[in-house]
Amino acid sequence: MFFLEYYWTMLILVPGIIFAAYAQHQVSSAYKAYSKVPTKNGMTGAAAARQLLNANGLNAIGIENVAGNLTDHYDPRNKIMRLSSGVGQQASVAAVGIAAHETGHAIQDKEGYWPLRFRGFIVPVTGFASNLAWPIFFIGLFFGQTSGWGTMFMNLGIILFSFSLFFTVITLPVEFNASKRAITALVDNNLLQPGEEVGVKKVLRAAALTYVAAALMSLLTLIRLIILRGSRD
Repeated sequence: MFFLEYYWTMLILVPGIIFAAYAQHQVSSAYKAYSKVPTKNGMTGAAAARQLLNANGLNAIGIENVAGNLTDHYDPRNKIMRLSSGVGQQASVAAVGIAAHETGHAIQDKEGYWPLRFRGFIVPVTGFASNLAWPIFFIGLFFGQTSGWGTMFMNLGIILFSFSLFFTVITLPVEFNASKRAITALVDNNLLQPGEEVGVKKVLRAAALTYVAAALMSLLTLIRLIILRGSRD
């Protein structure tokens, strides 16, 4: 009976899996399309990031290459922006948009944008809690019907997993705000030529869907854990 309950609850995750696949498809399609559209001013992602950083008084922030595809990120601890070769070294609408988005995070850091600060603060806690959540929950499932310890462990596992959900939720305003700042900065500094703003917005909107998908998946997983916990009472 338990195994039947365990497997049927996986159906709860199906909407999240479908949306995550859709989000990934949108990102891949938008990036593939606009990485083939060259910037009219010949500016690369790294060059755009450098100009935007300097324009916001962030001259001290360095720009480094990082391996991988779409592995671009801003490191607030070391004050470094890391851009993949497909973004930093390419003069495309997609590259400039992504580089500007990471610049948006640097501007958030400079201005003390509290969701970014708070997200950075809970990263170690979230990683620790996420690694323990499932093992502790499964221990609770094993002892669920034979010992009061089972309920305690399941509850603890759910609480620990809640940190992951909270992290994905607090990430949403951080990413949306960075994209908004990116568009504003590109327009204010005249780095976009006519027609390019549309492409940048499409790339950044597609990327934002992946964060929404992550939050949805975490929510559905938490619901599944709660249902499994209830089935063992």
